Amino acid sequence: MSTVRQRNESAWLLPAGPETNHALREQMRHFDDDEEIDIVIVGCGAGGSTLLQRLARAGWRAVALDAGPFWDPDRDWVSDEAGSHHLYWNEPRVIAGNDPIPLGSNNSGRGVGGSMVHYAGYVPRFHPSDFSTRTLDGVGADWPLQYQDLRRYYQDIEEELPVAGEHWPWGEPHGYPHSPHPVSGNGELFQRGALAAGITTKVGPVAITNGRFGNRPHCIYRGFCLQGCKVNAKASPLITHIPDALANGGEVRPDSMVTSIDVNARTGLATGVHYIRGGVAHFQRARTVAVAGYSIETPRLLLNSASPRFPDGLCNDFDQVGRYLMVQGSPQNAGRFDAEVRMWKGPPPEVSSEDFYETDPRKPYKRGFSIQTVSPLPITWAEHVMAQGHWGPALRNYMSDYVHWACLGALCEFLPQAENRVTLANETDRHGLPVARFSYSQCENDRALMNAAQEKMELILTAAGADEVITIDRYAHLVGGARMAATQKEGVVDADCRSFAVANLLITDGSVLPTQGSANPALTIMAVAARAADRLLHSGAGGH
Repeated sequence: MSTVRQRNESAWLLPAGPETNHALREQMRHFDDDEEIDIVIVGCGAGGSTLLQRLARAGWRAVALDAGPFWDPDRDWVSDEAGSHHLYWNEPRVIAGNDPIPLGSNNSGRGVGGSMVHYAGYVPRFHPSDFSTRTLDGVGADWPLQYQDLRRYYQDIEEELPVAGEHWPWGEPHGYPHSPHPVSGNGELFQRGALAAGITTKVGPVAITNGRFGNRPHCIYRGFCLQGCKVNAKASPLITHIPDALANGGEVRPDSMVTSIDVNARTGLATGVHYIRGGVAHFQRARTVAVAGYSIETPRLLLNSASPRFPDGLCNDFDQVGRYLMVQGSPQNAGRFDAEVRMWKGPPPEVSSEDFYETDPRKPYKRGFSIQTVSPLPITWAEHVMAQGHWGPALRNYMSDYVHWACLGALCEFLPQAENRVTLANETDRHGLPVARFSYSQCENDRALMNAAQEKMELILTAAGADEVITIDRYAHLVGGARMAATQKEGVVDADCRSFAVANLLITDGSVLPTQGSANPALTIMAVAARAADRLLHSGAGGH
């Protein structure tokens, strides 16, 4: 058993109950702006929350600032697609490039817990090959660390969430703490079609308790994972790591928009962050600063923190900030069946396959894709249908037929490209700050992967008995923008998530990932942040 699991073995029974969470927030420790705390963390999503929890448990005076609210699931979340729009980052951004990426519900979060409050709960690991794609396949980039460096952190986070699923045969084979959830109609059809097509499938892995877990209730299979889990069965930092951080003396300061990071011109060290709360400007002093605003807001904050020492943006001496930002190609294929499917019943990612994850030398493209069940709710389903050109009476027919459709989605590993990047736009937000401009264009390898994934999903649905299949192109997740690398000429941070340019500045979110694999990134972001916390603690910096 690792030292992290020994240290945390009783931590995960406390969080999750609404009454417990409310009490912790009422009793939360509060630090003063002018008190030099050990660390201030910008952002309370997957990376920021994990870092806060680890350091608070180690006795650090730690504060995490988040631009959004501190959600109360009972009060703030509803079982309604349209009523959940406030969970997404809806501040203005500019999109550009040959293939501009829509931003919002599918790749941005707002508030404590970040995007994980409305993610699907799907938490596969990256494969060992993901860390050496340049060496193995001649594309992408090699990480400055390897899968083995994250293995025990993957195991720790899987136990802490916890994760339910069948034994996983892909990548490094491994099991999960909880047995898999039962499968509904959508998953059964995927299994049927995949079996007929000779494709291996497995149930899970999802960060959703299979049965009760401490104060956490069991999943009721209501299908609103992407809109926020009101029953708290689905794990997110809001109900796992944040409550534990508060119980151990950490502070979360919501509704606090960080505007810039201050660096002492003489020492070259970060001294704290400027932020706005309630229309009032503040400055929080800190011995260490960590940025965890994710792949759009982290580069934006660094660029907005320009100074005479860093005229092109903080940590941007070699023009690396904002570059190599990636999305995953996420086409979705839906098939109609005579029997009722009711695809929204159960977690959206019930059944998965990673048979096509690795590079196949017989194919004209590098790297690969994964396939999983997805379950668009009615508004999203209407967008699927309209994307096919169906309007008026045809749209009404498709909507009335909703219960007969099953849907699969792929995650295609789009490659990092230097010109896919965040810069600052001329437009400003309500705080007067330049907003992010995100330019994105696909390469030929990206397009080939999308086509290959669509063909496989159509094959599966047809083999399962679908009498009609429709396809839409879409995109999921964000990683990159401040990637880790071996040298400062190739990236922004080192393998320990420390910035090359400022010794006491860390970045602990998905922006540090050099490649993205064909896996949802949440688990890897948390594992990277947990490792960064350990490395920081072992360095002897901060704390008491």
